[in-house]
Amino acid sequence: MQLPEIKPPVAAVGTHVVASPHGTRSDPYYWLRDDERTNPEVLAYLTAENVYHAQHQGAIKALEDELYGEIISRLKQDDSTVPYLKNGYWYYTRFEPDQEHPIFARRQGSLDGPEQIMLNVNELAVGHDYYQIGEIDVSPDSQWLAFCEDTVGRRQYTLRFKNLCSGETLAVKIPDVEPDLAWANDNTTVLYIEKDPETLLGLRVKKHTLGADPAMDPLVFEQTDKTFYTGVSKSKSDRFLFIHMEGTVISEWHYADASDPELTFKVFLPRRRDHEYEVEHLDGRFVIRTNWRARNFRLMWVPIGEEGNQERWQDLVGHRDDTFIEDFDLFENYVALSVRRDGLRKLAVLPLAPGAAEYFIASDEPAYTMSISVNLELNSETLRYTYSSLATPTTVYDYNMRSGERHLLKRDPVLGGFDSSNYQTEFLFAPGRDGKQIPVSLIHRKGFVRDGSAPLLQYAYGSYGLSMDPGFSSARFSLIDRGFVYAIAHIRGGQEMGRAWYDDGRLLRKKNSFTDFIDVTHFLVAQKYADRSKVFAMGGSAGGLLMGAIANMSPQDYRGIVAQVPFVDTVTTMLDDSIPLTTNEYDEWGDPAVRAFYDYMLSYSPYDNVRAQAYPAMLVTTGLWDSQVQYYEPAKWVAKLRSLKTDHNALLLYVDMDSGHGGKSGRFQRYRETAMEYAFILGELKTAEAPRSPELST
Repeated sequence: MQLPEIKPPVAAVGTHVVASPHGTRSDPYYWLRDDERTNPEVLAYLTAENVYHAQHQGAIKALEDELYGEIISRLKQDDSTVPYLKNGYWYYTRFEPDQEHPIFARRQGSLDGPEQIMLNVNELAVGHDYYQIGEIDVSPDSQWLAFCEDTVGRRQYTLRFKNLCSGETLAVKIPDVEPDLAWANDNTTVLYIEKDPETLLGLRVKKHTLGADPAMDPLVFEQTDKTFYTGVSKSKSDRFLFIHMEGTVISEWHYADASDPELTFKVFLPRRRDHEYEVEHLDGRFVIRTNWRARNFRLMWVPIGEEGNQERWQDLVGHRDDTFIEDFDLFENYVALSVRRDGLRKLAVLPLAPGAAEYFIASDEPAYTMSISVNLELNSETLRYTYSSLATPTTVYDYNMRSGERHLLKRDPVLGGFDSSNYQTEFLFAPGRDGKQIPVSLIHRKGFVRDGSAPLLQYAYGSYGLSMDPGFSSARFSLIDRGFVYAIAHIRGGQEMGRAWYDDGRLLRKKNSFTDFIDVTHFLVAQKYADRSKVFAMGGSAGGLLMGAIANMSPQDYRGIVAQVPFVDTVTTMLDDSIPLTTNEYDEWGDPAVRAFYDYMLSYSPYDNVRAQAYPAMLVTTGLWDSQVQYYEPAKWVAKLRSLKTDHNALLLYVDMDSGHGGKSGRFQRYRETAMEYAFILGELKTAEAPRSPELST
């Protein structure tokens, strides 16, 4: 019996003209943009897409439910984090069975003391389709909690305060703030950042005094350059407050004595294009991570008050061509370094004793990642760090920097009979078409035979210098245990191979990110890790741009593509400085007012390069309230693909009507979308192994 044909929604065609300094372009689906999210015609179309998606995937709904059950069955219901000590209290986060949200708690004096619940997010989330805590910060005297909450998913947070002694949450609410806070040492003053309601950029640093009217909060600093992101923080020593501004290739920090009643800020070093730096404090000196005359960054230090004279800066950790310094942490007698070397994130320790040599913390696996964890005590020989790999769950260690002894504190439990020894990880280098060697991390079951018959899911990001580490995800094993090879392509645009790796994948070299991904696919197929007819690709946000680009450039290489909240309308978005993030992104993608950048972006923008050709099966996801990539970008892209593509493969758009860029907020809910994506992949894998029914074609 033949199933009835499922008809996809057909978007109306409009006549909107997009203006630029270099001419105009017609955008037939621009009408799908509704900044208020209230237009009945737009909402009706998005709803129709969701209905079509549900109908089309109805045949595999049981598989989706099975996958969801598998994924959450691996999660420990009553899990908790490793406690850390701050000002006499042990702080931790825990979950209760069947509850979606965390409980933030602490114990005074010792872990045997009575528990004090600071926030039960499950209670706060009642009545909200979306609820997320963005930041919590306890006052220096441990009596007050400042926290930021988002009830929409658009990253427009509200600042609130709770008295931890009485349990009273104050009535005052400060809306439209960044999730970024810093307490002054008077225990009553908090620095926060007010957002612009249209662009959602954090522009105004203000200080709020407990008990005062927020409408009268004094302005501490106003950001007038909208190419910067602005943040606030406090030194590990608690002596200084910082206001820091970062663009893609530029930084500026201001500092103030955290005990100064006036909080008078001084400029650390005036901004200068192509100079990036960040600041910490140790004793009578500032420690600076800087790329001044050091492409891969170095650590320097300078006496307080002399920071404006760079000739007074002295090397603490010098520049190295083969090692990118990504992060650091300070102790009285040690410096911990998070570095990128040979494509992996590693940890190194430098004792501050004269003549002492830097050394690396060892690993036993070929592909792994390490990161510095919570270390709040300056006078300590213990470095807390996390370790994970594609096969090893996230593990927290305390490491004695003097003796080299390592103490295991916790390895995230994975239920359901999971055993790391059943899997094998590999770290390879794939040749790019221009001679570059592209790192690849992958995992498969032990006993895997490299005979060219396996399905492959290949993931990448490749933008903003963000590196995609080979860390652990228990959800992936629902594919790996079904025979998949899972691979992360560490393509240019990230910083896995140092700053040059990033610079070679942005602006007028952005296409290197796309060709790297395709070349990794060709390599893995040629090396018989995968059947060329069973290759799937996945990426999100700027990684969704990657998915759109490879779909246009090399559609024949992929059976299916999952594009999560994809940034696909590059040129139109970059021409509109009212859209969140646009002005901050000129040094990433280019300023379209400049002809060379305009033409280059136009040459790869996924939406602008859709053409009449066969495309892989595609699942595209978005959130109606997304503030990072507006929902209408993927909606327009899908509409244009439907009108031009020549194949009969599935093309599905799923719109989460209640969330934003990060998807659902609950710890279990978020895996619903993962299960949906995996079901789509497995469903398409079955069609790759059998003739596709024309009745189910789009």
